Amino acid sequence: MPGTVGRVPTPAGPVPGAPVPDAATAVGHHRWDGTTLGPHESWDPAVRAAVELVLASPAPMALHLGDELLLLYNDAYAELIGDRHPQAVGRPATEVFAEVWRRPGVGEVVEHAYRTGEPFLEKEIPLPLGHDTGGLEPAVYTRACSPVRDSLGRIVGVLSVVAETSPATRQLQGLSEFAAALSGTLTLDDVARVALRYAITSFDADRVSFAVDEGGSGGWRMVRRVRGELVDEADERLPPLWRRGPADWRPPVVVSARSGRAIFTDDGQPLREIAVDRHDQRIRALAAVPLRASVVRGGLTIGYRSAHAWSAPERALLAASAELIGQATERARRFETQHGTAQLLQRSMLPENLPGLPRLRIAARYDPGVDGNAAGGDFYDAFVLPTGDLGVVLGDVAGHDVQAAARMGQVRAALRALALNDPRPDQVLTGLDRLVTSLGAEAGTHELFVTVVFGVIDLDREQLTLASAGHPAPLVRCCSPTGEPRAEYVEVPLGAPLGVGYRPATRTVAFTPGDTLLLFSDGVVERRRQGLSHGLARLAESVAAAPSGDPRALCAVATAAVSGATEDDVAVLAVEYALRPSRSARMEVPAEPTAPSRVRHWMTAQLTEWQVAESVIGAAVLCTSELTTNALLHAGTAARVEVDLSPERLLVSVADSGSRGTVTRARTETLSSRGRGLGLIEELSDAWGTDPTVRGSTVWFEILTPPA
Repeated sequence: MPGTVGRVPTPAGPVPGAPVPDAATAVGHHRWDGTTLGPHESWDPAVRAAVELVLASPAPMALHLGDELLLLYNDAYAELIGDRHPQAVGRPATEVFAEVWRRPGVGEVVEHAYRTGEPFLEKEIPLPLGHDTGGLEPAVYTRACSPVRDSLGRIVGVLSVVAETSPATRQLQGLSEFAAALSGTLTLDDVARVALRYAITSFDADRVSFAVDEGGSGGWRMVRRVRGELVDEADERLPPLWRRGPADWRPPVVVSARSGRAIFTDDGQPLREIAVDRHDQRIRALAAVPLRASVVRGGLTIGYRSAHAWSAPERALLAASAELIGQATERARRFETQHGTAQLLQRSMLPENLPGLPRLRIAARYDPGVDGNAAGGDFYDAFVLPTGDLGVVLGDVAGHDVQAAARMGQVRAALRALALNDPRPDQVLTGLDRLVTSLGAEAGTHELFVTVVFGVIDLDREQLTLASAGHPAPLVRCCSPTGEPRAEYVEVPLGAPLGVGYRPATRTVAFTPGDTLLLFSDGVVERRRQGLSHGLARLAESVAAAPSGDPRALCAVATAAVSGATEDDVAVLAVEYALRPSRSARMEVPAEPTAPSRVRHWMTAQLTEWQVAESVIGAAVLCTSELTTNALLHAGTAARVEVDLSPERLLVSVADSGSRGTVTRARTETLSSRGRGLGLIEELSDAWGTDPTVRGSTVWFEILTPPA
C-alpha cells in the first residue's frame, strides 16, 4: 500500500482475479505508520483492545479512529460495504463514503459522537453502505455509535455497530447502550451496578456475578445478582454487597480472571464448591469470562438454572461485554485511587468532630463536584468561643487543586485563632483579609481570593451576628410552635471577597428556639443554564418544606434542592436552636453475626426508657436493624449506632468505618437482598439519606414523634 494512506483516490475495486483478503488480514498488513495514528504497536492498550473486540465479533462493527475517522472493521462489516473492501481499511470514512457521507443521518452521527462523546442509536433506517451498482439491496438496519476512549478516558474514536434489524441485533443494540452507561461510571461500585443490571437483562440470566481483584492486598471481591432479586432506586443509593475472598479463592469467575481464559459449562454443578445458598446450588449452566484489562484483573459470569449450549454469537457478545467492563473497571480503579487521595487531603483539613451543646444541634456535609479527583477549597467549621457562644463559618478558597486545599487549611486555622482572640465577626474577617492579601503577595498572584461568611450565635440574647465577604447570604428556617415553617435569607451586607478589598460590616438578627441556621457554598445553588435566583428560591422552598429543622436532614435537603449536576464542590453547615435539649445514646456494634439482634434489644430498651411511643419504637428498631445489617455486610467492620431524641423527632444514624474487613456470619441467604429493607426505611421514616466520610459512610433516618 502507498505511504500516503487516506489521500489516494477511491479505487474502483479489487484487482480482477486477485484474492480478497479478510478484514483481519487487511488491518494487520495495512501501513498504519503512514497515517496519523502511527504504528499499530504504539497504539494505546485500550484502543488495541477495542480493535481486537471488533475483529473478533461476528456482528458488523467498525471503528472510526482519530480526527480523520480512519476506518477499521471486521468481516461482517466488509460484507455490508461490498467492493469498498479492502481498500477502505485505514482511509478516512469521509472518503470511503464520500457520495453519501453528507446525507442527513449518515456522517454527521459519527462526527457528533466523536466530538461530544454522546452515544447514538437509530432503529429501522435504510443505510446506503454498498455501491449503487453491485452493492447490497436496500435493507433496514439498526445503527449504534458510541465513543471509544483510551486508557486516560480521552475520546479517540467511535465504535459503529450496524446490523439488519432482527431479534439478534437487539442484543447488539443493548451492547451499545451498555457502553454508553459504562462511560458514565466513576467507581467500581458504579461499574458493578451497571454491569450486573445489563448482564441479567440482556442475557435473560438466572444469576450473574462480577469480580475484581483487590489490588495490592492480593484478595478478591465479588458481587452478584439473581433473577427476581428486588433492587429499587433506594437500594441503588448504597454500595453493592461485595463478598470478599483470599488470593487463592476458587469461584469460576475468579479462576477465569486469574487465568485469563473463558470457562463454559453447558450442564453440571459449576458453583457447587462455592455455593452460599440455593441460588448458587441451582445453577446448571455457567459462562465465566475474564475482563482482559491490562492492569485490573476481573471477570463476569452468566448462569442459568437449566442446561444451556453456549453459541458462538453468545460467546462473542460475552467477550465484547467483558472488554467494555474491563475498560470501565480500569478507569474506575484509577479514579478511586486519585479520588481517595484528594478527598483524604480535603477532609483532613476539615473538623473531625463538631461541638455538641445541650441546645444547639450541628451537622455539616461536604460533597465533591463532578471532578472528584481534585481537592477543592470549600471549608466549614464550628467551635465554642471563650464567651460560651458558638462561632460558625463556611467559606470557599478559589481553586480546585492541592494548593487551594492547603490555602483553605491556612485560612480556616487563622480564622479560628482570630475568633478566639476577638469574636466580633467584622473584626475576624478584617484580620483574615490581611492574611489572604499577604498570602497572595507571597505567591505573586492577584487571583487569590476567598469568600466566607462568619457568624456568632449568642444563646443568652437569642441572636445571631453575621459578617460576609462575598459569600451567598445565609438562610434561617424559622419554626414557631404554632405557625408554618418559613425560610428567609439574612440580608448581610455583602462585602468584597477577602484579598480584593473587604470592608467590614455586620448584621444581627433574632435566633430563637426552633430556628435553624443554614450556611452553604455556591455549589448548592449554581447550575448551568439556570439563574442564581432560581437556585436560591428552590433552596428556600425546600428548606421551608422540610419535615423538621433537624440539621442533618436539612443538609441532605439543601444538597438536593436544585436539580441538575453541579461542577463545583458543595459544603453545607446547619445549626438548630432546639426547643428543648435532646437526649442521645450510642452503641458500638461489633462485626459479628449476632450484632443486629443486640442492636434491636438495645434500641428497644433505650427508647422504652425514654417513653417513646410504641409505634415509633417498632419502626425505629426495624429500620436500625436493616441499616446495621447493611453496614456490616458492605463494610465488614464494626459499626456505630447513634440515637438522638428531641420533642419533635427521633434521629438514628449507623456509621461504618471502612470496606476492607471480613464479616463472620453463619448464614447469608437471608441477607442476599437489601431492597426490602430499604423499601421499609423509605416507607417508615419521614426522611433518610447517606453521608460520605473519609473512611466508610453514614446512613441515617428520621421519624417525627407524635405530640405528647
